[in-house]
Amino acid sequence: MSVELVLEVKTREGAQTVFNALDAYKAKLRASIQRTRRNLGKFEQRYGVTTTTFLEDMAAEDLSGGDLEYIEWAGEAKLLEGLESELNELEDVRYRVP
Repeated sequence: MSVELVLEVKTREGAQTVFNALDAYKAKLRASIQRTRRNLGKFEQRYGVTTTTFLEDMAAEDLSGGDLEYIEWAGEAKLLEGLESELNELEDVRYRVP
């Protein structure tokens, strides 16, 4: 199911400004995703397991950094999930100027 959103702007240039803002936000999301993946990669390399394995099988006691490191790694994984979800939603947006 799709939802139609109507925005009214005074000029075509105003519409282009909105499109540019969406594109800029998507670029920031992509950069955040890359940064978060790098952060996850550091944990994965340090412990020799994927983030999926970490989330499914490991506990704070399994990490040298204990609770804090567990929270950081799990938090980065959750952040990535949210960023990717948001970007996917925006990638599906279609717009046109009549």
